[in-house]
Amino acid sequence: MRQMTEITMTDLAMYSDRATLATSEAQRIGRLLGLDNPPADRVGLAARIATGLAASAASALSGAIAPVAGAMALIPEATLRRARNAKTPLSREMSERLYEVGRIVDMVSRIHHGDVRAISAFLNTPHPLLDDATPLDLARSSSAGADAVADLLTRAEAGFAV
Repeated sequence: MRQMTEITMTDLAMYSDRATLATSEAQRIGRLLGLDNPPADRVGLAARIATGLAASAASALSGAIAPVAGAMALIPEATLRRARNAKTPLSREMSERLYEVGRIVDMVSRIHHGDVRAISAFLNTPHPLLDDATPLDLARSSSAGADAVADLLTRAEAGFAV
């Protein structure tokens, strides 16, 4: 299993400097998940997720989004504790959940150029096009929920009123 490392910028400021921001979505998401040597492409990231992320990925992502989401549990505490105590990777399901939240955080952070207030406002405000769910809660709920949020962000980025 590969090593995990803490994110050096947990305040999403890395999105404010386009010159130093990784161009690969997989690298940006890998960095949010605290992966040491994040994969350069989606295939590499998919392989890492399929084998299960280390429990530290939950801490890394939670730390990265703390300024916009507060102390939010991304996966059940008991699941996290079991993985840490047994020194085993998270299940594929839990790894995918972390990936989905990371994907949404990456999208909104890129769109808002690391503006923590704008990111927080989007992620934590109930949205009528999401049946009044907050984007962060919907992204945490399932991959279909994350896809709905991603579609909304894609429309907003394309200039459609959302």
